[in-house]
Amino acid sequence: MKRTREDRAVKKAPVSEEGESEDEEYDFRILNDESDREAEDDVPQQSDDDKADGSIHSDADDIGSEGEDALSGASPEDSDGHVGSSGGDFDDEEGEGGDDEDDEEDEDEENDDEEDSEDAFMSSDDDDEEGSWDRGEQRSGGPLRVLRRKPRPEIEAEYASDSSDEETTNTVGNVPKEWYEDFDHMGYDVKGNKIVKPVKGDELDQFLTTMDDPNAWRTVHDPVEGKDIILSNQDLEMLKQIQSSGFPDGYDPYQPTVEWFTSKTQLTSLNSAPEPKRRFVPSKLEGQRIMYIARGIQSGRIVPGRRRERQKPKYFSIWDETDEPRQDHPMHIAAPKLPPPEHMESYNPPAEYLFTPDEQKQWQETDAEDRLTNFMPKKYPNLRSVPGYDRFIQERFDRCLDLYLCPRIIKKKVNIDPESLIPKLPSPKDLRPFPTTLAITYRGHTGRVRAISIDPTGQWLVSGSDDSTVRVWEISTGRCLKTWTMEEAVQFVTWNPNKTISLVAVATQARVLLIELKLGGAEVEAATDAIFEQIWTLGTPANGCEWSRPSASDQRLGIRAQITFAKTVTFVAWHRKGDYFATVSPAAASTSVLIHQLSKRQTQNPFRKSKGLVQRVLFHPSKPFLFVATQRNVRVYNLLKQELSKVLQSGAKWISSIDVHPSGDNVIIGTYDKRVSWFDMDLSTKPYKTLR
Repeated sequence: MKRTREDRAVKKAPVSEEGESEDEEYDFRILNDESDREAEDDVPQQSDDDKADGSIHSDADDIGSEGEDALSGASPEDSDGHVGSSGGDFDDEEGEGGDDEDDEEDEDEENDDEEDSEDAFMSSDDDDEEGSWDRGEQRSGGPLRVLRRKPRPEIEAEYASDSSDEETTNTVGNVPKEWYEDFDHMGYDVKGNKIVKPVKGDELDQFLTTMDDPNAWRTVHDPVEGKDIILSNQDLEMLKQIQSSGFPDGYDPYQPTVEWFTSKTQLTSLNSAPEPKRRFVPSKLEGQRIMYIARGIQSGRIVPGRRRERQKPKYFSIWDETDEPRQDHPMHIAAPKLPPPEHMESYNPPAEYLFTPDEQKQWQETDAEDRLTNFMPKKYPNLRSVPGYDRFIQERFDRCLDLYLCPRIIKKKVNIDPESLIPKLPSPKDLRPFPTTLAITYRGHTGRVRAISIDPTGQWLVSGSDDSTVRVWEISTGRCLKTWTMEEAVQFVTWNPNKTISLVAVATQARVLLIELKLGGAEVEAATDAIFEQIWTLGTPANGCEWSRPSASDQRLGIRAQITFAKTVTFVAWHRKGDYFATVSPAAASTSVLIHQLSKRQTQNPFRKSKGLVQRVLFHPSKPFLFVATQRNVRVYNLLKQELSKVLQSGAKWISSIDVHPSGDNVIIGTYDKRVSWFDMDLSTKPYKTLR
């Protein structure tokens, strides 16, 4: 009777409540006919509890009387427990009295079933291992064949793999701990569950633990796991050895070296390239070295066999006081000493060293580089009231820079006759031609002449005097052409540098008058009249002064405009183009310097505050610079950038006048202390030469 493989193979596996198999144990049965199936259904199954205990029932407990008859004819080899481990047993109905043909047929079917079972149930990688299946031998009384998979021991991860002490329960990884400072957990595990932080005690708990726990001194905290670990004696011994620069136990630093690569000699070369020729030819470098040594021996420079004398170390007594003084370098120059402190540096200086309010103001307005002292003397009642000196570190730093960067030289005294330093003046006869006689005298003023000015053509001369008169002279003849009588003394007069107009600015006390001279012809007069006819049509606000139109009688005299100021005007300066002119009123404080524009009848105040008493102002001939001369210095302002460009230090007590070369590179200054200072604008801010 033919049977299919599905009828002869039955797979049974206990199923848990969740639907998953608990143990991977399979029973494979080869059934001969339908009676075998019925007998198999009558066989009691092993309970789940017995399976959990891993117990194996005997044949007599699992099968009935018919099974006992079938097993009675089993061979001794089959009685060692290979039959019926976890499932039911197989019964043979025919027993030992079966026909031989049936036995042969059953044996063939068993072989087929065995091959089919191996193909069907032993195809996985785990089942293919040798010895993973236990196969029963053929019974002598029938074709019964048993295939059983051996039970495998359960793997416990804690003991079968790594040690539990070496495992890391915190699977957060290398994550900064400060991310979880404000949370009650320290991260997440591989399944996404939160890892709760361990409970930490306060300082009191730590103190009590230290006092009560005898192992507190050997307890360390693991920040990753958040646990306290008690060090063993072996760990402590290892730490002691490491602290004493020793080796831990079980480590031998002098183990025999294992020659992994050089123990076996390689008999063949790495490549088949032929040997280069240079290995068979004498080296040129070695030949040169040998020739160098041979020539040295011939010349006596090298003496073979001579031993160098070793210098014996010099021993000296460390307590001996007869040490020789250190000799300085022949070119050594000692550092200059700081000057001793003066009376003004005292915390209680005399009254004559204290600054007055004017001197304090002047010291504050002066640049730091121009000050004679870098501090202001102050008086304190006692020494403990003196505050800390805020410039101490800066002065020490400057001192170190001077010692480090500044070169030192020794000034040699030279004995020179003072008479030899005086140059020999040439004879006056050799300096001709030069003026030797008086040519022309301009007579007419009865008072002191305050100012003179020459027109751009060089033909006319205008002068102002304390007799309140303004006169126009012809230079070549000395003839007085015109005279204007003013109400006050004339302080200053200046001619407009523009050749297309004929105009003179006259400063009398607190007024500036613009007078038309009518000396240049009809075209010049027309150009001058056009300017004044235009400016009176413009309405401009007053800024430190007031523009006014003169009366009809004054206009007939040639006075075309009048500017009234708050204080006395002492100086007037024209721009080279003749449209702008500046006025100086030293007593006017913030409006001491004003710049006026003739074509627009406007006045500008370039300075909010006057730094010093202004004496003179002057425009640069070619650049947008304005020279402002105070009592001691000359400030150069850039009108385009509206900033201070440089300060010319005259070194004089009172500046009286200033003038600029037509090229603009040189400036000359006159003073009331009988000095003339010559400045080079490209060279320095100090006088290039001073004449007395």
